[in-house]
Amino acid sequence: MYNLPYFKTKDPAKVLEFMRQHPFVVLVGSDESCRPIATHVPVLIEEREESLFLLAHVMKQADHYKAFRHNPEVLAIFSSAHTYVSASWYSDPKQASTWNYQAVHAKGRLRFLGDDKLLEVLQRLTAQYENSPSSPSLVEHLPAGYVSRLMKAIVAFEVEIYSVDHIFKLSQNRDEESYRNIVEKLEAGDFEAKEVAAAMRENLPTGGAFGKI
Repeated sequence: MYNLPYFKTKDPAKVLEFMRQHPFVVLVGSDESCRPIATHVPVLIEEREESLFLLAHVMKQADHYKAFRHNPEVLAIFSSAHTYVSASWYSDPKQASTWNYQAVHAKGRLRFLGDDKLLEVLQRLTAQYENSPSSPSLVEHLPAGYVSRLMKAIVAFEVEIYSVDHIFKLSQNRDEESYRNIVEKLEAGDFEAKEVAAAMRENLPTGGAFGKI
């Protein structure tokens, strides 16, 4: 990970909130031949005492399932909108252009769970993302036979996180004129550019901290 102090927050709560806001992760591991594998899954984030856990499910008999059974070490990548930033927007344009983005890398050990936990994970996932107690698509509202057949093809897991790194690269190293000009240019761009501009406005340096973070 690109690891420079001025692209970091000192508030762990902001990192956790970013993870909660972007729960569709890339889960990366390696198989028994040391070949990389990755899968994309929505996760639940759970705090237990002082430990952080991710819960989700994957298909059985797929490369990720076989790999994680062999090697439980995983990397979960949380990410959001990203965009190109032209150096022509800087107060001094004779510099390298860059890319603004935010990401969290959570490393942990994966453990597969039993069918009782699988049902619980399915119920919690649909409850969270349907976000409506009356939704007909909640697991408890589905036909029992359908749910039983579905559960035979998937398996639940949890990842106990032991390391969390992050980068919130939002031009904090630029002077105030450059920073504000970047925001203005991005606000006139596409959806992702606008999302990055909003994040930059939300994280606007204060107290003359531009270029000094």
